[in-house]
Amino acid sequence: MKNNTIALSSLLLIFSFTSCKNTTKKTSDSTEDTSIENESDETVYASDVIPFFDDWKLILGDGSNAGIANNFENKEFFYTTNDGKDDWVVFKAPNGGDTHGTSNNTRTELAQIKKFYPETADDKLTATLKVMNVSATGDARVAATHAVVVGQIHSADAFENEPLKIFYKIFPGHTKGSVFWHYEINTAGDDNAGRWDYSNAVWGNDFSVVGETADTYPAEPEDGIALGEEFSYEVVVKDGIMSLKFMSDGHETKTFTKNLLESEYATKADIPEQTKKLFFPIGQDGVERKEAYAGEGLFFKLGTYNQTNGKSPDVNMNWCSGAETHGGDIQKQYADGNYAEVWFKTASISVSDAAVSNEGYFTKND
Repeated sequence: MKNNTIALSSLLLIFSFTSCKNTTKKTSDSTEDTSIENESDETVYASDVIPFFDDWKLILGDGSNAGIANNFENKEFFYTTNDGKDDWVVFKAPNGGDTHGTSNNTRTELAQIKKFYPETADDKLTATLKVMNVSATGDARVAATHAVVVGQIHSADAFENEPLKIFYKIFPGHTKGSVFWHYEINTAGDDNAGRWDYSNAVWGNDFSVVGETADTYPAEPEDGIALGEEFSYEVVVKDGIMSLKFMSDGHETKTFTKNLLESEYATKADIPEQTKKLFFPIGQDGVERKEAYAGEGLFFKLGTYNQTNGKSPDVNMNWCSGAETHGGDIQKQYADGNYAEVWFKTASISVSDAAVSNEGYFTKND
């Protein structure tokens, strides 16, 4: 097994996480350009802070694939910073702009270059992070508004559904937000339109807790996580079982397991009430194939997958936020808080010997 475990460098320089649809280091041989060379030499790259980028391709918030992001930064979407104590890798994505693949949402996110099959998997992803911003605008009745996905397991095959999405969500004016995770069914049959998610609360609320009107908010969760508060997750897929662990100082450690080879939702009677409330009204009422994700290549994703977008809630009341996008003007969105930003301090990935190339996914979606 290949096992890349991440250790942070001790660095001296402070350098300033669906259904609605370079700067690189430069050097010079000229003595006249020494100051430029020295400035560039001092850059702290993400691969200096978390040196595991050989296992990923980086998708940026403009929809482009930056490839393997060693010694790479992009000041709009992907760079490093220091909070006075530690170096962090910053992933940033606006509410509106060009997107990757068929998604309606922008992302600055790592996608694993290999895929594993749940039957033979022994693969692991860990991360320690803090969410620094979610969208300032959006319809509060829409479940995805003011949320970001910070880690995923994604299928590379068939419908390319997602057995895992780890969310953080906080409403405007609240001190504490919620961490929850989703399982998306791998829909039976040839039509994926009936797919839906089931949401599990970690700290705070799950996905189903929304505002009564577009601009009113539910009660703040008592056991939630604040913006800028660190938490960690550990995701293991082994012998067909997905195991999750969530940790944060001052909060109860939470663990979950999910069988990826045998569906809990293969008949209409199996569908949870939460799903009936959220997804049935918009026509998403499918069932899952009995073997769930068996036989499909899966891969990890990590970063900032902004769940708030500018599409009208009339299109989809779960995923279309109607948020401000300034017509895709990224700098205007950043100026008034219409973006998602997540900082990662540590991360690691273990890739099993049975994993194979995931290049087909990028060929289809780039």
